[in-house]
Amino acid sequence: MTIHKTVLLEEAIDQLNLKKGDIVVDATLGGGGHSEAILGKIGNGGKLVAIDLDLNAIERFKSKIKNLKSKSEERMIAVNGNFANLSDILKELKIEKVNAILADLGWSSDQINNPEYGMSFQKEAELDMRYDRKQELTAKKIVNEYGQDNLERIIREYGEEKFYKNIAKKIVGERKNKNIETTAELAEIITKAVPERYRHGKINPATRTFQALRIEVNGELENLKKFIPQAIEALLPKGRLGIISFHSLEDRIVKKILRENAGGCISSSASSGEALRTGLSADEFLYGRKSCRPKIKAITKKPILPSEKEILSNPRSRSAKLRVAEKV
Repeated sequence: MTIHKTVLLEEAIDQLNLKKGDIVVDATLGGGGHSEAILGKIGNGGKLVAIDLDLNAIERFKSKIKNLKSKSEERMIAVNGNFANLSDILKELKIEKVNAILADLGWSSDQINNPEYGMSFQKEAELDMRYDRKQELTAKKIVNEYGQDNLERIIREYGEEKFYKNIAKKIVGERKNKNIETTAELAEIITKAVPERYRHGKINPATRTFQALRIEVNGELENLKKFIPQAIEALLPKGRLGIISFHSLEDRIVKKILRENAGGCISSSASSGEALRTGLSADEFLYGRKSCRPKIKAITKKPILPSEKEILSNPRSRSAKLRVAEKV
């Protein structure tokens, strides 16, 4: 049974503009709230491809929809895989194009609250943080084996933590005595590494470092960069892509790639003067004699945010941003 509360559920489903008979991809199944709503929209003639790296999430959702009376199980294809491999997944399923794709980039409450995943400093657990339980890289391996420079880079870039040097140095110093094994041990080390005045603020001092480790373990940002172009290519004309991000690093990537694809393939690095000197158009100068056209148009000029009511009922939704684009 899932304890996860689906974020921006009504907004996301409404923006996907779903119709009966549509083929839809939920690229991050998670707790399954979006998928369940999608199944309700696409009817018996529709098809849902639900992807998740976490096999437990797939098994939970399969068990849930077995109890529904709408033949939901027959209309869903569950894939234990990485959304960064979307093109290969659809090719293997013999699906050429789809009507809509949704990706919710947030960590599921089922994972955060389950000590087996070792993701949260609020739960005493072995350091792990893997979505894919088959992969070898864990947070414990990173914390105990990465060099100080590499730890600094991860905490600075992925955690946007200003005390990254202190934290990395403290981790390296502590692991000389013994391996850092648990989430509680690491959280205590991080707390000791930051100045006293930051130890009792609104945000736990371990928050940003734990975020950084989760991103590194699961290759989240690189996977996102791979996923978005594949998702755009997989859409039918007028098909929609919705992406829900939860922190600035994700949102920057989503905004940048969507903007690039909405603007065609003219690069700011090539001036019109350079093109004129060659006697070619800007398109031809940059990309050969092939016309560049926008692949998508923005449906949301600004991201859709959760309502005050949703934030009150689910505080984890407060940082969520939904961006939607349509294939042209």
